[in-house]
Amino acid sequence: MRPPLKRVDFCRGDKVEVCSKEEGFLGSYYEATIVSHLDNGLYVVRYKNLLEDNESLPLTETLYPKELRPAPPRVHASQFALYQKVDAFDNDGWWVGSITGRTGSHYYVYFSTTNEEIAYPSSQIRVHQEWVNGNWILSN
Repeated sequence: MRPPLKRVDFCRGDKVEVCSKEEGFLGSYYEATIVSHLDNGLYVVRYKNLLEDNESLPLTETLYPKELRPAPPRVHASQFALYQKVDAFDNDGWWVGSITGRTGSHYYVYFSTTNEEIAYPSSQIRVHQEWVNGNWILSN
């Protein structure tokens, strides 16, 4: 029998990441801030990098708690290893991939969801971590 999932109660102002379930964006995470916690258990978030359709204001959205996770702790990495699982910042969000090579200060990241390999400066890559039952776990 699996232990019950730990529930995280977020407060106004908490930094979170939103897991996208939309086709073409599956497995990507977008930075946001909790705006409010509604009586029905849902949360209102304001995205850091996504904008409303008219592009004048940050996008706000009402979400279920299962679509949110706390912002991951910063893990300092001066280099990344071949085949290491990482997150690369692209198209306003973090995408999970694997290091496949390096040229100078750029790393090549392969994304199995899109079958693409893209070069990124190390400043746009972070160590991948999984949010598992209320704890951050470093990925292999």
